[in-house]
Amino acid sequence: MRVALVTETYPPEVNGVAITLQRMVRGLAARGHLVEVVRPYQGKQDRSIRSREDRTFEDHGVTEHVVPGMPMPMYDGLHLGLPARNRLVRRWKFQRPDVVHIATEGFLGLTALWAAQRLELPVASSFHTNFQQYFKHYRFPGIEPVATQYLRWFHNKCGVTLTPSHTMVDRLTDLGFERVAWWPRGVDNREFSPHHRSDELRQSWGVAPDQPVALYVGRVAAEKNIPLTIAACDAAREKTPGLKLVIVGDGPMRAELEKSRPDIVFAGMRHGEDLAAHYASADLFIFASETETFGNVVTEAMASRLAIVAYDYAAPMMHITSGQSGVLLPLGDAEAFTDATVALAADPPRIEALRQGAVDDVSKHAWDRVVAAFDDTLVAVTQAHQAHTAADRAAANGHPAA
Repeated sequence: MRVALVTETYPPEVNGVAITLQRMVRGLAARGHLVEVVRPYQGKQDRSIRSREDRTFEDHGVTEHVVPGMPMPMYDGLHLGLPARNRLVRRWKFQRPDVVHIATEGFLGLTALWAAQRLELPVASSFHTNFQQYFKHYRFPGIEPVATQYLRWFHNKCGVTLTPSHTMVDRLTDLGFERVAWWPRGVDNREFSPHHRSDELRQSWGVAPDQPVALYVGRVAAEKNIPLTIAACDAAREKTPGLKLVIVGDGPMRAELEKSRPDIVFAGMRHGEDLAAHYASADLFIFASETETFGNVVTEAMASRLAIVAYDYAAPMMHITSGQSGVLLPLGDAEAFTDATVALAADPPRIEALRQGAVDDVSKHAWDRVVAAFDDTLVAVTQAHQAHTAADRAAANGHPAA
């Protein structure tokens, strides 16, 4: 098939959704499909692109069509694609996709939906980010109902809405989203592995071999509930004085936190083997976020052999057996989350048991299965669209389908 994937987050941007989408399109290309990614220009991260105007190039067998973009207000590091309906209509008339997959619902995604409708192309979508919940973290709680209404309208125009956890399937269905399906996620057990543990890296953090290290990986932003992660580790340190907290990632809260908390190691953005080493060189993974649709960092931490404390939803609920490969707490119960962190940090034998359980539980989730499932979904959406179009034409000609 010829597949067009439209997204406002994609490498060189670094986040779980961007990396997942890149794995999907490269996987589809490896299976013989012709894949085009439409994404926005990402400023300093797109150093190889000399202007903000359209640029098209090929990377790992995938065509990337870069359209004008702009920084996302109040969210440093992310970019929005500008409206591109006419541009996409012209492009897709010349190279007509068999199916369009829209991964984000901003200006670029919306105009891609309109362009696909104009050309009568089948459309699939995916729901990766609870943006409607983010508004309350940025002092605009009244916008959440309006944002939810828009997202429901957008996704109900698509042949399917894929989302990566059973929690999100149920939540979106309850909100009136139609044709919602589970899209599993994978983890690369070679890329993320306990073999990447580095004594030298731990020494750079100022910790001894027997000193426990708690880790957070992700955006350093309000919606990730980082103050609770820090508070839980502070409480744990009263009982386990040697506990060190390391935060990997960047975002709008980093500068202020780094200035006020010199005792915390802020490692910034990390990639590839360097990121894998940061995971594997810790002992605990403390993840207090309440806004995940999945949470790739959880499965990456499991593959890296970390004992995890997290809320019981999304990826933790799907992949962690509480008491065996991590500790799960009721969503939103900050007191229970803190108490669990305190108890686990003070219990080295339990940490060791959970670390081994985490590796065992996540070992069967390979990305090739995820790509195959995505491929099957796109084929099904295309076939359903063809059948629906044929039925409409038959009815218009006075020959209603049997």
